[in-house]
Amino acid sequence: MKVTNSEKLPVKLWMKEFTDMESGAWEQAKNLANFPFAFRHIAIMPDAHQGYGMPIGGVMATKGVISPNCVGVDIGCGMCAVKTSLKEIDTDTLKKIMGEIRKVIPLGSNKHKEKQDDSLMPRTVDEKHRKGGLKIVTQEYDNALLSLGTLGGGNHFIEIQKGSDGHIWIMIHSGSRNLGFKVANHYNKLAVKLNEKWGSAVPKSWELAFLPVDSEEGQAYISEMQYCVDFALANRKLMMDRIENIFTETFYDNRFSNKIRPNFEPIINIAHNYASLENHFGQNVWVHRKGATKATEGLTGIIPGSQGTSSYIVEGLGNRESFMSCAHGAGRKMGRKVAKRTLNLKEELKKMEGIVHGIRSEKDLDEAPGSYKDIQTVMENQKDLVKIKVKLTPLAVIKS
Repeated sequence: MKVTNSEKLPVKLWMKEFTDMESGAWEQAKNLANFPFAFRHIAIMPDAHQGYGMPIGGVMATKGVISPNCVGVDIGCGMCAVKTSLKEIDTDTLKKIMGEIRKVIPLGSNKHKEKQDDSLMPRTVDEKHRKGGLKIVTQEYDNALLSLGTLGGGNHFIEIQKGSDGHIWIMIHSGSRNLGFKVANHYNKLAVKLNEKWGSAVPKSWELAFLPVDSEEGQAYISEMQYCVDFALANRKLMMDRIENIFTETFYDNRFSNKIRPNFEPIINIAHNYASLENHFGQNVWVHRKGATKATEGLTGIIPGSQGTSSYIVEGLGNRESFMSCAHGAGRKMGRKVAKRTLNLKEELKKMEGIVHGIRSEKDLDEAPGSYKDIQTVMENQKDLVKIKVKLTPLAVIKS
């Protein structure tokens, strides 16, 4: 961990040098350190890169306010993983499974043609949430029913992996789809408008508009944000259920005498775009994790690499200095346009040898391994935040 005291609050960085952080992300980190409601210090994870307002891979605790841009537009985005009883899977079976997954799980901007089962949607039974209201969720509810159980685009993925424990694993990275975007966009615009009305001392160019948590607007955002976190989990769960069914149908096929009925351990789930009320250093604060994962002592988490590199099941160490957080993945080292323009297709395909994947041309290079940071370096830089339980090697990946 590196520390700088050049700003109002210290910035603590889990990289070897401050120069390892891109200039845009570093400017955002300094803005956070001068944000008048920030508490104690700013924590920057080893996968950090520039986002909107706050670096992706940043952690900020605040007192009295919440900032929509410090959660991000894909509210509740996160990881889930399931360990199977299977220990081997051949390439032909992998290809068959991935083909079946593509039939039942819409990818990219695609949605289901029919609404999914309403009983799978989150239920808001908490009185505090009901009091805040769910204006945007209500408006987008029918559309969300079409998006439930869909992957989305960008760096969202479904991956089949072989664990260092000898077992086959299933991993999904996805979020709250358009529902989270609509909620984030509405409340960030509202915060910008109100901050201008109040004459906020926070420069608009910082993109850190905020809402007081005890205001009607702040409570409404908290309620809708939490619904999106719950929806993102419901989304991942439905996809995982359908993938498990595909595994079962594939391995328990009546056409074969050596039928196997796979067993699946309980789902591991961890989100990395949200804010929550927590107690740190004796104070109740709102911890904003934007592209950062909770890593309280003993908590099981998931840190994915890029497609073509290892991912990890980890256990949190409860490091107070990171607000008990860790990286959420490898983190981008170059933008999508730069990746498509500069990466070599042949070199990137060589990195993916032995893996069933979908990289076919230069237009796919924005999600090639070379566009991401080295996951081994990321893990090395956060040895005081998490310990590795299982290393996962990719066998097949769907990334849209």
